[in-house]
This record gives sequence, structure tokens and C-alpha cells, in this order.
Amino acid sequence: MSHPSTSSAFWMGFRDGLPFLLVVAPFGLLFGVVATEAGLNLAEVMGFTVLVIAGASQFAAIHLMAENAPTIVVLVTALAVNLRMAMYSAAITPHLGAASFRLRAIAAYFLVDQTYALADAKYARHPDWPLRSKFAYFFGTVAPICPVWYAVTLAGALVGNRIPPEYALDFAVPITFLALVAPALRSAAHLIAAAVSIALGLTFAFMPYNAGLLLAALGAMMAGAQAELFFARRAERRAE
Repeated sequence: MSHPSTSSAFWMGFRDGLPFLLVVAPFGLLFGVVATEAGLNLAEVMGFTVLVIAGASQFAAIHLMAENAPTIVVLVTALAVNLRMAMYSAAITPHLGAASFRLRAIAAYFLVDQTYALADAKYARHPDWPLRSKFAYFFGTVAPICPVWYAVTLAGALVGNRIPPEYALDFAVPITFLALVAPALRSAAHLIAAAVSIALGLTFAFMPYNAGLLLAALGAMMAGAQAELFFARRAERRAE
């Protein structure tokens, strides 16, 4: 079977990443606005978005900072929200792990929800692609998404609260994660983890500083892991 060239794999990733701009643009714009309203200056907003480059944890941190939450709570919450990146990394290491440290470090920086979702799906369909094609595809997905994230965050910080509220930019946050999560629910264990996270998130919604989300995430990971073990053991018993 022929494999795509480096150039064609890159542009394949670029094309696949373009639809995400429909949610990345308002998502980043909203963060710029919210961060400015929370009291951050332009340099702080851009430093935040360039260094962290993870919208969900950025919003969580800004929300807690606006509530004057203790610094340790802000840090732990942002870290907990970003723990999914460790799972993303583990999932694509079999495909990109043979590359040089420099390339892996760059890929780790640009490993965000959208680039991971696209790369993981493509690698699952084409596990036999050579390393160069896989990396080219990954950086192709990065090309339309991450630069736009920086640009629209800057735009949001510059315009501040001058965006009319009827534009309802906050729609981008739930839609982004629905678009990412829904296709990933490919097994019973995934569905169980999602159900547990929803149930615990609603149950512990009363807790201060979004602590309920941390408990929901922990419970969902435990439930998903136990479900995977249960189904694997049941499959082994049936095979005996």
C-alpha cells in the first residue's frame, strides 16, 4: 500500500483541522474577553494563552482567579483539567514516540484537544503510515488551529467587553467539547466513564471553586478503568 508524501499528509491534516476553526475562533475570542474583564493586562492574557495553550484549564483558572480562590486551588484545578493531556500523550506515543526529542517536545506543546482528536482518529485508520507521514499530518492539524487560537485571543483581549452580549460567544465552549467527546465514545467503558462524570458533576455542583469537577473527573477515570478491566476479564473467560 502506498503512503502519503510528507507534503500531502501535511495538507491532509490542514484540511481536517479547518472545520474546528468554527469553534476555536469564538472560544479564543471569548477567553480574551473574559481574561481582560478579570483584570489581566494584554501581556498577561497572551502569556497565559501562549504558555498554557489549553482553553478549558485557562477558563477554569480565570474563573477561580476572579473569585479570589487560593493560588493552590487555581493551580490544582488547572492541572487536574489538563490531566487529559497525559492520556492524549500516552495514546499517540505508539505512533510518534520514535521521533527525536526535539520533535516530540514540539508535538507535546501543540497537543491540544483538536489536534489529538484528529491525529488519533487518522492513526487508527492508518497505523501503517511511516513516522514522517504521521508527524506531517499532526503538524498539518496544528497549522490552522493554534495560530488562530493566538490571534483570536489577542483580538478578544483588545476589544474587551465591546462585543455585544447577544453574540453569545460562550456557545463555543460546550460545542467544542461535544464535538471532541462524542466521536470518542466508542466502547461501553467510554460510555460508563461519561455517565459517571455527568452524574458526579451534577451531584457535586454545590462545591466551591469547582471542586466538584475534580471529583467528577477522578470518579470518571476510575469508573472507566474498572469497566475496561471488567470487560477484558469477561472476554478472557468467554475465550477459555
